Amino acid sequence: MTAVEMQLSSMLLQEHYGEIVERVGSFLIRTGAQPLRVIVSETGTSTHQVKKALCVLIQHGLVTYHMHKRGFVEYSAQSDRCLRILRFPRYIYTAKTLYGDTGELIVEELLLNGKMTLTATVKKVADRLTETMEDGKSMEYSEVLATFSQLADTHFVQRCPTVDGGGAPSTEGRPPPAPTLVTNEKEMYIVPRVTLIGKGKRRRSSDDDEGASQSKRAKRDPGAENGQDDGIYWQINTVRFHQHFRDQAIISAVSNKMDQTSSEIVRTMLRMSEITTSSNAAFTQPLSSNEIFRALPAGYNISKQVLDQYLTLLADDPLEFVGRSGDSGGGMFVINLHKAVATLATSNLESIVQERFGSRCARIFRLLLRKRHLEQKQVEDFAMIPAKEAKEMLYKMLSVNLVTLQEIPKTPDHAPSRTFYLYAVNPLAAARMLLQRCYKTVANLIERRQFETKENKRLLEKSQRIEAIIASMQATGAEESQLQEIEEMITAPERQQLENLKRNVNKLDASEIQVDETIFILESYIDSTKAAKPS
Repeated sequence: MTAVEMQLSSMLLQEHYGEIVERVGSFLIRTGAQPLRVIVSETGTSTHQVKKALCVLIQHGLVTYHMHKRGFVEYSAQSDRCLRILRFPRYIYTAKTLYGDTGELIVEELLLNGKMTLTATVKKVADRLTETMEDGKSMEYSEVLATFSQLADTHFVQRCPTVDGGGAPSTEGRPPPAPTLVTNEKEMYIVPRVTLIGKGKRRRSSDDDEGASQSKRAKRDPGAENGQDDGIYWQINTVRFHQHFRDQAIISAVSNKMDQTSSEIVRTMLRMSEITTSSNAAFTQPLSSNEIFRALPAGYNISKQVLDQYLTLLADDPLEFVGRSGDSGGGMFVINLHKAVATLATSNLESIVQERFGSRCARIFRLLLRKRHLEQKQVEDFAMIPAKEAKEMLYKMLSVNLVTLQEIPKTPDHAPSRTFYLYAVNPLAAARMLLQRCYKTVANLIERRQFETKENKRLLEKSQRIEAIIASMQATGAEESQLQEIEEMITAPERQQLENLKRNVNKLDASEIQVDETIFILESYIDSTKAAKPS
């Protein structure tokens, strides 16, 4: 892990879990697997606090443990998962888009708590939804359970590994120092049968009403007392979310290059293959033209002949997102996932070059991508750029490692007059370099947001106090004049300062999400090249 990634991971851990968890997590990221006593001594933290920090990190899947051959337990950080904290807002927004407010809150609760049982998640989400409803209305447990089942069916949530009950005890009959976790692949997405009857409750009810409602619920809901799903914990399946992000990027690219109908055909093919295709597969499952036609949404009234024409156009397109794999069933078609991700990453590289160095540099960059290797004179001729400008642009991109220079001598003496100097672009190396810059950009954005908040801390605390006073007075039925008097405690300049702070923080948050979209494309491209390499 690079220094920039370590810095970003530490900032994310501190922002979401606090200083002590960040200290322990950062130490494990820097040093690798370590036993408890070393973590305690090196971080200067008490044993009790280190244990609590490790519990938090393990609960959220950021740290794993394993038995050392000498008999003690070692803890190691999952650095990639630490960086995924940055993507939490996208996970939540995706769940809201696909499954509404209920899906959004289910994913949010699982991300906040790391792991939760089905019954605890359903009750917590039902209570939160009931709080937002009108008086007299409440959320049924069964509705939340149905949405949770949909998330499990589409693999957006999955079961956590369970403790292996058959682990061998030590020679003295004591249990092993650390439990062994096992994953049952067959039951990973199976929702246990639980009986949940009842509705969400509001926090505003009095203690007596709350106690009565809890006793009634215990009678109606045997799952609350009997623990029907004890020991079965659920977590977010980030791999499935990343697969959805990749599919959406491919659909958007096809829509921009061709038209809406083409993108809908590609969307249908991806939807048919989303469960059956592994996340690192190079191609989707082959689908026949007839299967695609039957799976198209009902609103798309296109004939089979028109569909075949669109599929032929997609298969013949230079993008090569869609490919042929046979002629049976009206023709078999697949989506070339690795090729699509590589094309998206290359487009991002071209866009970055154009924004940073201008359109002429972008023209040279695209030329080198297509021609692979060119001499300086060839670059000048093909790009139709004067020699002095072309030389200056090539050296400018060479200085930031976007372009490489290779010497090919004609003779053993390496004389410059008898040597070819070939310029080229290594997309993988450029993607790695720009990925590190993106990580640094996100770290800078977080630092700036924290600075803005710290500088206006006093004003923010004052605003929160006044909002709390107004809320309590509204609950007791205060008059409008009294509320107006309280609101005037914040002066006009202070209100303007708060508006500026809110606008700046929103811009920084939006920038983080936009940079993360680029990070995701570059990471997917780098991972796909690893998967494509023969083992």
